[in-house]
Amino acid sequence: MQNTAQQDEQLKHTVRDLGQLLGQTIEHELGSQWLQKIEDIRLQGRAGHSGDDSANLALQNAFIEMDDDGLLIIARSFAQFLNLANIAEQEFNSTKHLDDSVEVLFEHLRKAEQSPEAIYEAVNSLDIDLVLTAHPTEVTRRTLIHKHTALAECLRKLHNETLDSAQKRQLAERIADLVSQAWHTEEIRNKRPSPVDEATWGFSVIENSLWDAIPGFMRDLDLKLQEEYNIQLPIDAQPIQISSWMGGDRDGNPFVTHEITQTVLHLARRRAAKLFSKDISALQVELSMTRCDDEIRHLVGDVAEPYRAILKPLVKKLRATKDGIDDLLNGRVSDTSKWVKTQAELLTPLMQCYRSLIKCGMEQTAKGALLDTIRRAHCFGIYLLKLDIRQDSGRHADALAEICEYLSLGDYHSWNEDEKVAFLTHELASKRPLLPNAWQTDWQPSADVKEVLDTCRTIAANDQDAFGIYIISMASYASDVLAVQLLLQQSQVTWPMSVAPLFETLDDLNHSPVVINQLLSIDSYRNGLADGQHVMIGYSDSAKDAGALAAGWAQYTAQEALVEICAKYDTSLTLFHGRGGTIGRGGLPAHSAILSQPPGSLDGGFRITEQGETIRYKFGMPGLAKRSLGIYASAIIEAKLSPPPAPNQTWRDVMDEMAAQGRDNYRHIVRVDPDFVPYFRLATPEQELGKLPLGSRPAKRNPNGGVESLRAIPWIFAWAQTRLVLPAWLGVMRAVNKTYQTHSAVVDDMLANWPFFQSRLSMLDMVFAKADIQIAKAYDDRLVTEDLLHFGESLRHELQTSRQLLLDITHKADLMQDDPQGLNSMQIRADYLQPLHYLQIELLDRIRNLPEGADAASIEKAMMVTIAGIAIGMRNTG
Repeated sequence: MQNTAQQDEQLKHTVRDLGQLLGQTIEHELGSQWLQKIEDIRLQGRAGHSGDDSANLALQNAFIEMDDDGLLIIARSFAQFLNLANIAEQEFNSTKHLDDSVEVLFEHLRKAEQSPEAIYEAVNSLDIDLVLTAHPTEVTRRTLIHKHTALAECLRKLHNETLDSAQKRQLAERIADLVSQAWHTEEIRNKRPSPVDEATWGFSVIENSLWDAIPGFMRDLDLKLQEEYNIQLPIDAQPIQISSWMGGDRDGNPFVTHEITQTVLHLARRRAAKLFSKDISALQVELSMTRCDDEIRHLVGDVAEPYRAILKPLVKKLRATKDGIDDLLNGRVSDTSKWVKTQAELLTPLMQCYRSLIKCGMEQTAKGALLDTIRRAHCFGIYLLKLDIRQDSGRHADALAEICEYLSLGDYHSWNEDEKVAFLTHELASKRPLLPNAWQTDWQPSADVKEVLDTCRTIAANDQDAFGIYIISMASYASDVLAVQLLLQQSQVTWPMSVAPLFETLDDLNHSPVVINQLLSIDSYRNGLADGQHVMIGYSDSAKDAGALAAGWAQYTAQEALVEICAKYDTSLTLFHGRGGTIGRGGLPAHSAILSQPPGSLDGGFRITEQGETIRYKFGMPGLAKRSLGIYASAIIEAKLSPPPAPNQTWRDVMDEMAAQGRDNYRHIVRVDPDFVPYFRLATPEQELGKLPLGSRPAKRNPNGGVESLRAIPWIFAWAQTRLVLPAWLGVMRAVNKTYQTHSAVVDDMLANWPFFQSRLSMLDMVFAKADIQIAKAYDDRLVTEDLLHFGESLRHELQTSRQLLLDITHKADLMQDDPQGLNSMQIRADYLQPLHYLQIELLDRIRNLPEGADAASIEKAMMVTIAGIAIGMRNTG
């Protein structure tokens, strides 16, 4: 195996080769003069990043002198290079077997001397639910993603397969072709993707990566368990489940309607039918054997090839399902009686083949492609994934208020919480419909209320297996949950859909134990839970509300309390983590994030959002996906077998003090200081971001609102563009340092022995490495009015001080000294990010000073490219 230095050198070599191909493409189109200009700017970027102020000044002056079209060429050049660097790193990561892999897990298990029984129980209880979500700042067009995937596959073959000279030459030509295709393709879409576009992309991730990665991961895990402990995964093991919000998340997104949800459900089912039809057709070709057991012989009679006879009707039904859904989507009549309607219809023939092959001594064949297909059937099912529904709590309350007003039951909005709970529990127990005669024709609900009710009816019209859970955003009270249950019941949803409150703000997190305790104390509610209690923990909005430190501690203590309450009521608890991948919204490395959870919080499963571009970085290729699944599985098993310590009271007291100080530090600047909002609007591209055709969801919940209505992700995205990365660190180290002055021994103890606290400071280590004070200052110098320059200076001073405080407290000489590969990854991109930042500054200045009515097409396009390029280069801060 190569050592780290050799691996890093291989990565740099690949990046360099791809960069040269891009240069050749640019030279061929634009000439050697442009190539030389780009190379000069690259060298100035490298010098500027290394601290040469004259190089940064040269960059600034070069961009001032260029016309708009020239700036666009430069923006595209550097954004494309950063894309190529990411592709090279993704391919590199997909083939390495280093930290956090399944291999490392087994090393830990051997050292811990765990019994086979304990290991089997931990593995068998694995329940990882990956929830694919669209990202409102996902910037890369789908057509480019396809080209990048093809390029990564070419690199994989080049690096990992034995090839003759002709094959190498063909691959090199294909790589050059793909680089050229990407350069000649528009990287910025002309319009926002629709929710259906986003969902279709999610299906493609499953088809092109997870479809192979999940059974491959399970095969690796199964073989390792057999080698080490002589135990096997059960054939029906389902350690991984795939869910999605794409087409179901209507919180603040007017483009997600009940019609869209139904379309997405159809499309997902069609994709599943297509994929299973292809797999089982291939099995038909392979399973040509003549010997079978009595069960199959009884079913198919005296035929020469019994396995093919068993599978042929299933393939026919799968094809009929796919074609039938095509008919429905195109307004034609479809005969649904010929469809595959249940999971049993898919699994039964496969299991019959499996059992017969085992009985007839053909175990090797049974545990080949057939077993992979059975595992896919358990994971994906006939609906491909489980679609979550999400809606704001206020929309449900408005629906009930209109219903109550129509029926003269009173003013629902004016009732206190006890009155609402009493009304809702009474109606849930009532045998009469809340609205007699179905939905009466003389009742005309408002458009918003009608959409809420139509969504509930759409759920009722589909099968339970098509759905995950119903999430209530901005949940604050028990009535928020009961309201959804009542609306579902009244819409004829006959099965118990899990309803999960999403606790987002600091106050809601702190109040969440009261809400769940109140719900579980209601016997009818508790007894009606088919799948235990689901709770979603909000990371981005809580951090936006109170700062990273206070939010992190509130998330931790809320989970602790929820675990305790559910145990008291003997109710399973599934915590759903809305982390995402960005460092401003809780995005720690997966292994650290899992091991920093409170003891017992993983017992009911691990559910987590995977968003936008982080889906590509973690699951975009089968090798990457297998590695990411290994990281999740190994951390969860490790946490189950060796749970992290619960914090002692001294740690809690110190953390309470620290979090309160961090909250006050953060809010004083973001909420109280009158200079903050005008500074934010000038120093970052926040307003320009709103013009980008990014995700389907608007950047603001309220289009007429200010910063307070800005969604948490664009909020983080704007600060990442300027490299201040403010939401991830503001006020934190000041609070830590103040506490350290009086409790240094306790803080040292927490840092040495408490994974939660370790992870907080570890994330700051990465944040501070990605932040760049000089670049942030460059934005201020050019874009911020003189009366507000002091504000940016004070923020940068705190950033610099915070960096040093972190190093002092952790007793380290440099940032990221424990993660040399991560540091190397940043350094590969740094020289190319430097010009993009100075280019963006120039573009922001031009856009903000354009005369009324001036043609802004080229300049706005260049602006979009720089935003995309910086997000690509920053990876988990966009």
